[in-house]
Amino acid sequence: MELFAYLVPYGLEWLNLLVRWLHVITGIAWIGASFYFVWLDNSIRPPAPGSELAKKGVSGELWAVHGGGFYNPQKYLVAPAELPKELHWFKWEAYSTWLSGIALLTIAYYFNAQAMMIDKSVADITSLQAVGIGIGTLVVGWTVYDLLCRSPLGKHDFWFGVVIFALIVAAAYGLTHVLSGRAAYIHVGALIGTIMVGNVLMLIIPGQRKMVEAMSAGRMPDPVHGQKAKQRSVHNNYFTLPVLFIMISNHYAMTYRHEYSWLVLALIMAAGVFIRHFFNLRHKGRVEWRYPVIGLALLAAVAVAIAPSRPAAVAAAPAVDPQAAAKRFAQVKTIIDQRCVSCHAAQPKQAGFAAAPAGIMLENEAEIRQNAEKIYKQTVQLKAMPLANLTQMTDAERAQVAAWYEAGAK
Repeated sequence: MELFAYLVPYGLEWLNLLVRWLHVITGIAWIGASFYFVWLDNSIRPPAPGSELAKKGVSGELWAVHGGGFYNPQKYLVAPAELPKELHWFKWEAYSTWLSGIALLTIAYYFNAQAMMIDKSVADITSLQAVGIGIGTLVVGWTVYDLLCRSPLGKHDFWFGVVIFALIVAAAYGLTHVLSGRAAYIHVGALIGTIMVGNVLMLIIPGQRKMVEAMSAGRMPDPVHGQKAKQRSVHNNYFTLPVLFIMISNHYAMTYRHEYSWLVLALIMAAGVFIRHFFNLRHKGRVEWRYPVIGLALLAAVAVAIAPSRPAAVAAAPAVDPQAAAKRFAQVKTIIDQRCVSCHAAQPKQAGFAAAPAGIMLENEAEIRQNAEKIYKQTVQLKAMPLANLTQMTDAERAQVAAWYEAGAK
């Protein structure tokens, strides 16, 4: 039984690693293709009136050089006169990214909801309730988005974007009040990713299939399918930078552990949208520096707003009686033993952990003193540890850790 209890979390750790690797690879392929085609669509130039290309129905073309070869992609206004024998579809990148992302969400969060999704100081809920909230967010989020796209609001790009952004921020606000900050952020990212893949699965690819079917039957394809697909592709393009930030946000507790973490996320996502808009305009030949300036200003404002208080100058600490210092350290070690060592050990006892997070072990005096600054930053400044405060570290205990560190922990 002991061997089984060890092998299960170890096996899950390897599964986590492999699925995360796959998710990153497929995500690069999907977002890279998305960026390329938006750039291509914005960069093509119409052929000369009356030229052979114009007569063929080409609405734009581009010449490019890459890898020692010349490329000449062409875009047809609706479709070519004759369907080519071989037609490449861009869909599996999206499907694989979403499927691997959901698998990773399940392995890392749903299988270990007690540790990864629940913060008792936020909401006292069960693991089942936490998972239900997470899955429900994805289902409801996609449904609301899709209905709004099909409503009259969907015809007004700017106001549609404002409303969708507001709804995503509202989802972030709600999630940060029922789940741990880390889980809330990752579910906002999963919501955006679900909307993106839903656009591909439910509208972009079906629309393209209808166009191909019409050509195969000898009919002129209805251009409305291309127009709708283009709209959803543009939505996906603006979603990319926010969702990429959320993918890496779990490494930065200063964001998701903040008192107003939902607002921090909203401002960072807005910065991503402004920066992406700059590049979209630039590909069209318009350079609007105000957009990246606004984006960078938002990021700077967030960085200043969430900056932790400056620690006391450890080097200037007064001399301390050795007995008093030993007593203070013994108190801190007791706290660490009770609140931290269940995870940060050579063989963690906390369910779901096969190895110490980030390889940091805190089982003896040397390890504690070696990691004193990390302990102070994570438990006092950011309050990011213990994860979701799983072991219920109190503010009084955090204050003891702070006093120990600021008195000269090493």
